[in-house]
Amino acid sequence: MKKVDYTLYFITNSDGMDEETFLNKVKGACLGGATIIQLREKNKSTLDYYELALKVKNITDAYNIPLIIDDRIDIAMAVGCGVHLGNEDMPISVARKIMGKDCIIGATAKTVEVAKNAEADGADYLGCGAIYPTKTHVKTKITSVETLNDICSSVNIPVCAIGGLNKDNLSVLEKSPIQGVCVVSAIMDADDTKKAAEELKKSIQKIVA
Repeated sequence: MKKVDYTLYFITNSDGMDEETFLNKVKGACLGGATIIQLREKNKSTLDYYELALKVKNITDAYNIPLIIDDRIDIAMAVGCGVHLGNEDMPISVARKIMGKDCIIGATAKTVEVAKNAEADGADYLGCGAIYPTKTHVKTKITSVETLNDICSSVNIPVCAIGGLNKDNLSVLEKSPIQGVCVVSAIMDADDTKKAAEELKKSIQKIVA
């Protein structure tokens, strides 16, 4: 599997916007330097999710950016991309058997124990947080930077910080050995997603070695 750049991990949220607007925001993020993108849709039907995933993948492929599907292994396999799994989703070890060794599989980890188990089960990277409270409709529990750092030290796979992060509050992560930062609102809520991604990436690169 090729090396993946997790520096600016953009997670989408299409709530309250039409498809054209949403896809333009995704394109803007790609132009601005997002290095990996996760399509996260909690309320779409399987068909709608699949059709949107195809359109997003056309964009990410054009910019040679990996696409990850949140939760849904079936959608990920149907469009030919990776998947991110939470604690209530398909077990990572089972997903790995189904999807093969070359597919990117990410996992959510809020404790060292969960992080170690996820790595052992075949996860390629971890998303850890929430570092700050978040506006997204995903259930969150605050994760301390100390715990984040402990997780980084306990595994040999990339760890990305997530949760309420933006270009103005990244200083809390300055000495953390993370390999990337995940953002949702910091890009999705911007009028100019290209500019937002550019500014975020510059800020993240100052703290990620």
